[in-house]
Amino acid sequence: MPRPTSGDPPVVRATPAELAERAAGLARSGARRILGITGAPGAGKSTLCAALLGSLGEQAALVGMDGFHFADVELRRLQRRDRKGAPDTFDVDGYVALLTRLRTPPAVPVYAPVFDRALEEPIGSAVPVAPATPLVLTEGNYLLLEEHGWSAVRACLDEVWYLDVPPGVREQRLLRRRRSYGHEAEAAEDWVRRVDGRNARTVEPSRSRADLVVHLDVPEAPGNGVPG
Repeated sequence: MPRPTSGDPPVVRATPAELAERAAGLARSGARRILGITGAPGAGKSTLCAALLGSLGEQAALVGMDGFHFADVELRRLQRRDRKGAPDTFDVDGYVALLTRLRTPPAVPVYAPVFDRALEEPIGSAVPVAPATPLVLTEGNYLLLEEHGWSAVRACLDEVWYLDVPPGVREQRLLRRRRSYGHEAEAAEDWVRRVDGRNARTVEPSRSRADLVVHLDVPEAPGNGVPG
């Protein structure tokens, strides 16, 4: 649940293994807990979540905010395809409804969508969350945003960690990511500057609403591996 708003959140430098220990404490609490991982594009959210899942195994499941992207056909209808990834290009109500279901797990698995980066489209009912799974991880840019209906997300989360990374590092990661998907250099630079950069400026002020600000101590992935 939201922490008190007085003062800045604590800041830590930690390895994925150290953060996994903290997450394991939530998983051992005896009830379903939801941990949010947020930050600007390219901050390393996907990298951290993969490490947490690797450490926690069946104790955790990952439900990504990106699974609630509007499909391209709807973005074209809304004339927002060129701003895909902006706060108003997601089914926020659907995301909140899923998080609400996950907080009190039913006797059957709950299925969540996933975003396929190769297709650049969401795929429904792709991730099962078993009733006995004690910890649900959810990651995305806008978990702490207050506009466009996103304020309802925070009340669904027990803790939110904000990954803080220098802008230059994030931009280089994002450029490598776009190039790894086959985008030409000029198109990749334009997208990172015009879309990802604008989204980052939207996300950064939400840092103060996190429970923990994390400087992730992890080496850059070799080749085209890009922290997300």
